[in-house]
Amino acid sequence: MPSLINTEIKPFAVTAFHNGKFVEVTEASLKGKWSVLFFYPADFTFVCPTELGDLADNYAEFQKLGVEIYSVSTDTHFTHKAWHDTSDTIRKLQFPMIGDPTQVVSRNFGVLIEENGLAERGTFVINPEGRIQVIEINAGNIGRNAQELLRKVKAAQYVAAHPGEVCPAKWKEGEKTLSPSLDLVGKI
Repeated sequence: MPSLINTEIKPFAVTAFHNGKFVEVTEASLKGKWSVLFFYPADFTFVCPTELGDLADNYAEFQKLGVEIYSVSTDTHFTHKAWHDTSDTIRKLQFPMIGDPTQVVSRNFGVLIEENGLAERGTFVINPEGRIQVIEINAGNIGRNAQELLRKVKAAQYVAAHPGEVCPAKWKEGEKTLSPSLDLVGKI
């Protein structure tokens, strides 16, 4: 499968549950700002609410960076509402919960598990031009960390704003970056 890094997101139109309403989300909704698509296997499961709760706890930090989060599963938007209404953890979510029952979004991002109709734990950071900058895909039994995602978003935003610089391993906001050049070869 070819890499999706730096590719433009493909067209889609789906319904999400967001702030007590059903809203339409399309690929155009993601353009013009930084976005995170956060795929997970299913509502009413075990690892998924811990991940979404972690994102909810860190949502204000993402918002300060101008980033919108979209959680995505192949459940319907109706199922998202029911889960939101019955789970204390999911009730904290302030970001859109995309329903992907037709599996078009999961398929577009290459995270659909065809044999069972569920999405892998895929995370995609998308720049304001609609191009994928970060991809992380975990096995179903390995949860993700919102703080690490924040670090990656900050790094993506930094290099977008500072052409010619790169962020080394474990880079954190405010730390030194690198400016690749012939003089740097073999000196790291």
